[in-house]
Amino acid sequence: MAVADIKRTTSSSTGSGKPARRPKKLTGPQKAAVLFLSLGEKRGSALLQQLDDEEIQQMTRAMSGLGSISSETVEQVLTDFVQDITNGGGVVGSFAAAENLLRSLMPGDKVDGILKDIRGPLKERDLWARFNTLSENVIANYLKGEHEQTIAAILSNVNTDVAAKVLPILGPEKMHNVVERMIRMEAVPHHMMQQIEESLQADIMNAGAQPTTAEQHQRMADLFNKLDRNAFDNMAPELEDKIPDTFNAIRAKMFTFEDLAKMEAMDLAKIMRGVPGNTLPTALRGATDIARDAFLNALPARSRDMLTEEMESMGPVRRRDVNAAQALMLDYARQLADDDQVRLPFGEDEEDIF
Repeated sequence: MAVADIKRTTSSSTGSGKPARRPKKLTGPQKAAVLFLSLGEKRGSALLQQLDDEEIQQMTRAMSGLGSISSETVEQVLTDFVQDITNGGGVVGSFAAAENLLRSLMPGDKVDGILKDIRGPLKERDLWARFNTLSENVIANYLKGEHEQTIAAILSNVNTDVAAKVLPILGPEKMHNVVERMIRMEAVPHHMMQQIEESLQADIMNAGAQPTTAEQHQRMADLFNKLDRNAFDNMAPELEDKIPDTFNAIRAKMFTFEDLAKMEAMDLAKIMRGVPGNTLPTALRGATDIARDAFLNALPARSRDMLTEEMESMGPVRRRDVNAAQALMLDYARQLADDDQVRLPFGEDEEDIF
């Protein structure tokens, strides 16, 4: 394949043929990156010399984020190397592979300049912290296709409570073998760990960034909580009519000012003590009688009398001021809950099912 063909591959995002099976769809630059990785450092370097700096940087970006590529995909992209690919299987594109290829061709300072923009974002991401937040089923399904030594290396880097949930899903035999490898494992070579991390980033973390249904429902619930109450009340009947199941699932996750009245008296008193100025009496002016009584009953008698007197002396209060005060108290309640200082009155004994 000529250099001109490589450049055309880089600028085109689709191939000319349609394979019967395409496990992974690649962009034009990614297909060119597969070619360079298949040729090896020596032959790849000779071709790379004929590209300009912009094309080299484009190629390096594609190579560094390529991840694991199956042999079927490689055969489709690299028709000139079908026999070699069939015998050798897939290739793995990684930052390390891209860096080695460049360093065999260019001075170190020039390589550092090309890789600077690519290396930074990869290293800045807290990969393992994000990986720990994934569902154990998502992690286990991904690991089932990996070598047991790779599984052991990955599970040795996640939180123990996450690993404990993932291992049984792998099945008894694989779990036993992986645990034994974890026990015997010594330090994983840096370049191997780097390739594992980059494959995780490409194969699972990018997909895992898409919100689940439960996460999307919670996002909409948070949005509705902050929406003007009259606007929400006006649209709610139509939403309930058009998408009843979805809308009711979202509404069940909403945390309103009236829900504060369901909290334990001590937690409710802590919230009332922490809000500034006349936030509390303003918020209570727009509350239902049941909610207002719950707030007042959570206070000592003297504080209750003072709050009642303050509410009575305020005069007329605008609805938008009431909404702002109630929203401020809700935000403060969530902040205390995040700090484990109070318990919110919903979802305590429920588990989401995915």
